[in-house]
Amino acid sequence: MTVKNRLIKYADLKPCTNAFIDTRSPGSDKKENFTLIGPGVAENPDQHIHISIPHGFNIGGARQPSGCLNSQHSHLTEEVFVIHKGTWSFISGVNADDGKVILNEGDIISIPMDIFRGFENVGDDIGYLHAVLGGDDPGRVTWAPKVFDLAKEYGLVLLEDGSLVDTTLGEVVPNDKKPMPVTSAKEIAQHRIVNSDDMNAIVQRTADFDWSKNTCLSQFDGVEEAALVGAACPQEALLSSKLNWSHNFVVRALKLSAGAKINEHIRYEEEVLFVHQGEVEITVDDETLLLEKGDTFTTPIESIRSFAQKGNQDCVLYITRRHDQPKAPKFI
Repeated sequence: MTVKNRLIKYADLKPCTNAFIDTRSPGSDKKENFTLIGPGVAENPDQHIHISIPHGFNIGGARQPSGCLNSQHSHLTEEVFVIHKGTWSFISGVNADDGKVILNEGDIISIPMDIFRGFENVGDDIGYLHAVLGGDDPGRVTWAPKVFDLAKEYGLVLLEDGSLVDTTLGEVVPNDKKPMPVTSAKEIAQHRIVNSDDMNAIVQRTADFDWSKNTCLSQFDGVEEAALVGAACPQEALLSSKLNWSHNFVVRALKLSAGAKINEHIRYEEEVLFVHQGEVEITVDDETLLLEKGDTFTTPIESIRSFAQKGNQDCVLYITRRHDQPKAPKFI
């Protein structure tokens, strides 16, 4: 894959509007789901995958208009969201009544696998979430029982293999397949009950980012770095983040002020850049690309890369790297 083909422009995102069992449920029928990197967890085989290269984690996205809800569910791996656009409510509990937290642009939340969660765009405009799911295969979604009831009412049947049957299109359950059993009371009991205070404990708000000028990357003028997901990483000179349990990936925030540059260096893990604010030029093995707000780029392992801030405002990147303890960059 060429370097250019590793750039996913926000304007070129290809959504799936019927990726999951709840896509016809009232309040959830206007959402767009995106699989940017990796297979994702969509239940529709027609979901477009922008980049299929395994990274050890998946990158996805959700775009929803005001009032649009993603129904209560859980995952088999960690799930991290960066609020890119809008104001969002994250709700816990199988019946969406245990706890709630409101997040704004730039905030980040990491939801452990044993919590039922849903999320709603409670702002006035279209909102977008940048999402990271652990593992090359994050497994299927576990839905709250009422989601199955609503799906059946609107003609959708989820099968045991994770695929969807749309009875409104004349589709029927194949003879060799069975519907997914409704989530049992035993399965529900394996999930934690978390209140609003507990939800706040898994959030990093932009006002609380611990920006540092003493990390490997922030040795350059006009560059600051903050650990958002992951334990202390001495080799990168990064302190522990608030969200410091094992994810098998880390998330960092990198801020480049006017004219800031980061010299040529090599990384030894998968590295995905998401531009939350501003613009940055990245040069990879002598090929230069401009990354703008909302764009996603995955950098080849051990390629030589450098960054240069562009535009009229600070550039803020959210960077995901594989492993709990990434190696220090090697500067050329």
